[in-house]
Amino acid sequence: MVEALTSPVQKLLLATRNPSKARELAQLLGELPFKLISLEEAGISETVEETGSTFEENAVIKAKAYVSLSGLLTLADDSGLEVDALGGRPGVLSARYGSPELSDEERLDLLLQELKDVPWEKRTARFRCVIALAWPSGEVRTVEGIVEGVIQYKPEGFNGFGYDPIFHLPDRCCTTAQLPTTEKNLISHRGQAARAAEAILKEDATGL
Repeated sequence: MVEALTSPVQKLLLATRNPSKARELAQLLGELPFKLISLEEAGISETVEETGSTFEENAVIKAKAYVSLSGLLTLADDSGLEVDALGGRPGVLSARYGSPELSDEERLDLLLQELKDVPWEKRTARFRCVIALAWPSGEVRTVEGIVEGVIQYKPEGFNGFGYDPIFHLPDRCCTTAQLPTTEKNLISHRGQAARAAEAILKEDATGL
């Protein structure tokens, strides 16, 4: 088990093994007065199974498990795509949709195939992100971010990851994968949730 930091600079464990998500979270939380620590840096090899039926349940499950393993203030998130024409799928299965072995490109192809006969006005969808913060004291808090959009007929753009290339933003006339990183972080579901989490963490830091 990793010992909790006792110096004035507090550590914040980012509980994800997704390198793209870890990089995005580090960009979003870079101004916090915390040292951001990865699971690898914390010496944690365990993988926590996401058994919840909602994003919030999964985020809390991961945050509680990793704070217990590390003894560190922990941030975990669960996020994904909800497509109205598919009854909210892929939802909590977004990262494993179709099969855990599928690549991001194969998952996009699967989703687009399922929507091939769905007209534009019924291709509405949203990205949802829930971030859970867990303290060694046992306290857990959650925040949420949502961005609305439409599923395109084909991928466009190379910035971002996952379903970004097919998620069209009507007010910007482009996909989230076509946005510059700075602009994407301002409006994205993870960006919204991260700013809400940042406010909580800054408040927590002032009380150290």
